[in-house]
Amino acid sequence: MPSQQQAPQSPLIHLVDDDEAVRLGLSMLIGTVGLRVAGWPDAQSFLQGMDRQAIGAIVLDVRMPGLGGLALLDELRAQGIDQPVIMLTGHGTVELCRRAFKSGAAEFLEKPVNDEQLLEALQNAVRQHVRARERDVVDRSARERYAQLSPREREVVGLIVEGLTNKEIGRALQLSPRTVENHRASLFAKLEAESLAQLIRRYAALAATD
Repeated sequence: MPSQQQAPQSPLIHLVDDDEAVRLGLSMLIGTVGLRVAGWPDAQSFLQGMDRQAIGAIVLDVRMPGLGGLALLDELRAQGIDQPVIMLTGHGTVELCRRAFKSGAAEFLEKPVNDEQLLEALQNAVRQHVRARERDVVDRSARERYAQLSPREREVVGLIVEGLTNKEIGRALQLSPRTVENHRASLFAKLEAESLAQLIRRYAALAATD
């Protein structure tokens, strides 16, 4: 009997608000667009129980007993949690908004929140998170491949990124043209780069900090 592949779960929205009625109402709203919701009454329970690996977003109320929304936002960033955060408040001020964005919030909305505005912000946040995770996979793979290069190959790729020709690289490293070609072919294979543009785009930062 053929094995069945499990369908990927829909994105997960963490909703942190001490008002149970708000949590229930927003959970029902968010569920209408196919997003899963996990509701939390306070920052402490959320930090202990959240799924940090799930694709999704976090909705935080600014004013909560104990650790408030802005302090929780700072804690999330300090812990390296990468889900985009949408802040909600019933008492919005320019200063609160400024502090939220400075701390890395993706959006800042006032209560009573407009349904369409919240859903649009959540869907944008989920798309942002998907792209960020995809970039992270590419970056991690690039670092792993770069680590396979020999010290000499790293010198060569650094000079390639700087725009030097094979002859110029040979003179800079006191290598023969044939040796430079061999290093170049080897590093392109190890890095799985299909073009010079791809190599520069993926490895410029790594070469610069090596």
